[in-house]
Amino acid sequence: MTTNSKEWIQYSTAALMVVSGVVLSFISFFTKGDVTDGVLWYMAQGLTFAGAIFGVSVYFKTKLGESEHRIKEFINHQIKNEHETH
Repeated sequence: MTTNSKEWIQYSTAALMVVSGVVLSFISFFTKGDVTDGVLWYMAQGLTFAGAIFGVSVYFKTKLGESEHRIKEFINHQIKNEHETH
């Protein structure tokens, strides 16, 4: 499985959880006139899941970008020092 398909699956399931929670909340409200505890729990779990998916993804992309930048700086510094010594 490629990285793009993994991300697509993650984002799709996160969006699906939020949308299903909203739909379930509306159905519960319009049929019973109240949103029950179970529906609120499901909505909270959907929001937590979506937040975790998006938050972890952004965090790792940021850290990966910082690491790549540091490695490039280190390599460029080493190359610069080699040219100065020769």
